[in-house]
Formats: sequence, structure tokens, C-alpha cells
Amino acid sequence: MKVLEFHGLKEDHLWLTFKAGFEPQVAKETELEPLLLALEEHADGWMPDVIEGKRRRKYNRPAVWKALEEERHARVTTIGLYRAEWPALDMTLRLRSPPLAPELDLTIKVKPLSVFAEDERCRQFIEMVRAWASRYRVSHAAAHSADDAELAGSPRFGRDEKISRRDGFDKIYEMFWLNVFGPKLVETVGRERMLSTPAHRVEELPNGSVLLVTWPTAADFAGDKARLAQARAHAHLRPDLDFDTVLRSLRERSAALAPVEPRFPPDLAPLLSRVVDRAASHERQRRIAALNAWRPPEPEEWRPADSALPPDIENPEHALQQYSLYAEHLVALLHSEVPSVSETTPESLTDADFYFWHEEFPTSRLREAIDEHAVPAIGAYLGEVLVRHLGGRWIPRQKLEEAQVLVGDRVWLPFVRARNYMRSRQSLLDYSLTYLYRIAERHRG
Repeated sequence: MKVLEFHGLKEDHLWLTFKAGFEPQVAKETELEPLLLALEEHADGWMPDVIEGKRRRKYNRPAVWKALEEERHARVTTIGLYRAEWPALDMTLRLRSPPLAPELDLTIKVKPLSVFAEDERCRQFIEMVRAWASRYRVSHAAAHSADDAELAGSPRFGRDEKISRRDGFDKIYEMFWLNVFGPKLVETVGRERMLSTPAHRVEELPNGSVLLVTWPTAADFAGDKARLAQARAHAHLRPDLDFDTVLRSLRERSAALAPVEPRFPPDLAPLLSRVVDRAASHERQRRIAALNAWRPPEPEEWRPADSALPPDIENPEHALQQYSLYAEHLVALLHSEVPSVSETTPESLTDADFYFWHEEFPTSRLREAIDEHAVPAIGAYLGEVLVRHLGGRWIPRQKLEEAQVLVGDRVWLPFVRARNYMRSRQSLLDYSLTYLYRIAERHRG
């Protein structure tokens, strides 16, 4: 049974975290039925249809109980709920049992965030969380844009991991679109202050928790009116914070998430588009803006043809065979991850550029191995592409760094390029194999 891929889709999503106490001695069917009932009643347009324990099954109550039984362990039981059709869903239900503190830990991720642009769908979502928070002993729950929550520093908020795990959400670190504050947190802030928060919806629940929603819809969280509402609520609950400072920070986050049109150098657009695609969605727009502003340095690894160094090798054919062997080493190194390298084409240079960048090759491998093996292989491979596709001709030299490829009125130094290329991760872009090839292509006459 197939489910929609969730994590490969690089765009924002609605994220909900809900942690509450539960009674481990009560039958799971009895304890969890209210949770599933509210889910089935209010999951408008994003209801899970696949449940996963040891295997995947179509969603229904018996399938949930079966999955929980399959995944039951001494301390933690975890099952997943997904969708086979758009929108994508990644939902995890985790139950912690003694000797751990009994806890129901529910995470929901629905992609894309635009699913929650409608008032009614958001109202249904709020009613679902309200039903859960009224039934279970919640300490804190929140729903918000996942990208904006990342920029806010959630869940650590500047604390180290050990402290954040120990203390949890023990004060108002951030105001999200939807918030549930448990009785302890309400008393810390002050119930009267909490209930007088300026917000779209503020409701005291029967168990002493407070439900607070800053704005009618989740999807337009970054709009200025929604940010004003978010800042007012946050500053109200945290009078030690300055409203203008809070608002300015929220607007900066909105600016960081605002769509940016890619304006990459045409020669490198195929490579840079793939670099951007690897960025987390909350970093994507800033990555695009940075690459829009960046320009690769013009290649320096060349000489005019009339100042080329002459061959200084007695057996040039042997040198050419050695260069070919070096290039085959690169094919052997990359053929599994980058199948196109076996074709020795300009496009395979771009594929190799991206592979080395993605792997952070210059810093993830031993420097000795890079200098001794990778640099000769990369330089020879680049030279072979120049020869095969631009009509180039090797001019062999005893020293690899002096070996040249004659193309038009220039000779290129592919092994020097490879050495510069392998200096750092940024050098993989500054000295890309693709860019040198495209410049050589324009100068071949």
C-alpha cells in the first residue's frame, strides 16, 4: 500500500505537537477512542487513510488497535498515519509507559500549508485540538507553520538540548498560530492575564487549560495583520518583552520566507537549482537570494595558446593513457551515485559538481586522499570532456599541474582547476567544472 512521499517535498507545512498525560492502566481502546473520534470528525480534507505498524493497512479503528499491539514495547509504542492522496500527511502517535512518565505524544504534519488557507478548515482543526485538550492532561500544544517555527528556534529556543528536553515549554518562548497552555503554564503567566490576551480566540477549557488562536487561518501567518496579532499576544503574555522588538523580529522572519525569484548565471543555473533544492524549506528563499547575489570568479586556469608550455615527455602516448586512466578512476568512484559520469559529457560535469557539493567532499574525506587520488582523477576527467566535446588536444607534461588542453586560442590547466576546486565546499561552486567548461566553450573560436 503506497503512501504519498512527504519529506521529499521541499515546501512549508502545518506542524502540530500535542503532548499530554494518559492512563496506561486503562485499555488503549478506551483511552484513545476520544482522540480518534475527534480526528475522524474534524480532519477536513486531510484525514489519514493508511495506518502503519508492522505493516500498512487501510485506516479504521481495528487497524489502529492492531498496529498499536504490533508496535507495543516495554516503554514506547509508536505508529504512523499517512495519506495515499494529496495533501501529504506525516502523523506519528507515540505512547510512553512506565517506568517513563506516561505520555501521549502526537505529531501532525500536513503539506502544503496552503491546505489551511480556508477559515472553515482551520476552524475544524481548532475544534479537533480543543476536543483533545479538553479530554487529556495537556502541558503544552501548538500548531504553526513549520518553516516559521524553525526560524523561531523551536523547540530549543536557544537552550541546549539537555535543558530543553528537561524543561520543555516552561514559559512563553513563542506565540504560535494555535496554542494550548496547560494549567501549570496558565498559573505561571496568571490566569487573568492569559484570558485577557488580545487574540482571535481565547477559551478556558474545563480542565483549566487555555486554548489561544492568534488568527483565523494558519496559511497566512506571515501577513502583516497576522504578525501584528501574533506580536500583541506574545507581548501581552510576556510583559518583559518589547512589542516593537517582537514585531520587528516577526517581520524579519516573514521577509526571510518571502518568495525570491531565482536569477542565477545561465551557465550555472542547472547546478544552482539543484543546490537550492537541497535546502530545507525554511532556508530556501535565503539560499536563492544569496546565490542570486553571487557570481563565480572568471577562470584563471588558462594561458594564451601562443604561450603554451611544450610537451616535455618522451612518450606522449603513455601520458595520454595515464590521463585516461585517471579519468576512469573518477568514473569508478562516482558511477553508483552519479551514473552519467560514464558518458563523459558536459552534463556529467554538472552532476559531478553537485555530487561533490552535496557530499561536502573536500571536508568529509581525508586531505591526503583528496590530493593524491581525487585531484588527478577530477583534473583528467575535466580534460577528457574538453577533448571530446570541444575538439581539445592534450599537451602532456611531466608535472600534472602543467598538463594542458588546447582549445581554440587558449590552453586550459584542468589539474590546476581540480586542485582549486577541492579546497572547500564553497570552492566547488567558485571553481566548478561546469563553469570552466562553458567558458572554454565560448573561447574555442
